Amino acid sequence: MVLSRGDAQVPWQTAEWDGRSVGPWASHVDGADVVINLAGRSVNCRYTARNRREILDSRIESTRAIGDAIAKAVRAPRLWLQSSTATIYADRTDVPNDEATGVIGGDEPGVPETWKFSVEVARAWEEACNAAPTPRTRKVLLRSAMIMSSDTGGIFDTLRTIVRRGLGGKAGSGRQYVSWIHERDFVGALDWLIEREEIAGVVNVASPNPLPQAEFMADLRRAVGAPVGLPATNWMLEVGAFLMGTETELILKSRRVVPGRLLANGFVFAFPRWLEAANDLTASRTGTPGAGEKIGCGL
Repeated sequence: MVLSRGDAQVPWQTAEWDGRSVGPWASHVDGADVVINLAGRSVNCRYTARNRREILDSRIESTRAIGDAIAKAVRAPRLWLQSSTATIYADRTDVPNDEATGVIGGDEPGVPETWKFSVEVARAWEEACNAAPTPRTRKVLLRSAMIMSSDTGGIFDTLRTIVRRGLGGKAGSGRQYVSWIHERDFVGALDWLIEREEIAGVVNVASPNPLPQAEFMADLRRAVGAPVGLPATNWMLEVGAFLMGTETELILKSRRVVPGRLLANGFVFAFPRWLEAANDLTASRTGTPGAGEKIGCGL
């Protein structure tokens, strides 16, 4: 059962919700095995006052509503998988951030104010989940890296288009790390977490091999077959981001995140390295996902 604000014709069951208050949709939470909340306004925009409010509110209000529904359920779900973001970690290139030793961002000297906003959103998002009184339900906070899929309009599709136009070179210094995960590993990690009753709390959902942006783009050029990728300086990126209606944080912030808990507990990645993942995604065609076997409420 998928909760939706719209009424598009799709090949799965949907229930209407407003993303901020408990309604008739809560009946689908009551008795579900798993609740997966991925709701939140896209951050691919300029951080105007209005957009900031929508980015924050869409995450906090939907999470609180789900927490309320679970708390009131007669047969509470055994698991709540709650989306978070790897952006919560500090901008750093020296050592990777895992769940145990990672440094939460927001206090780094010299980082743009918009980067601090993203960390504030991540903190508030997780706090909204942790504050929900759901003692019968295991909670897992998914600090996800960028999910790479072959779908039209996704981040991989955007990057591939840039590369094919000859613009996929070094951005800024090129030393900032890119954390990512193949869509198959993201879904596989969720299935794996559903079965691991002993795992709760924060889990980094990212490939074990983040890499500097210059290397990341070089591998993508190899996969796409683009021999040249023009570099872009910081000021060029600022201009480009403004024209495209987005922020340079998505390109310039270093996200060196590793999945410590997944690896320590035996999860095996299908695509642990970026070149392999990029080759697979380049060759893939978008398909319609099949129905899962579990009774769930995907939000």
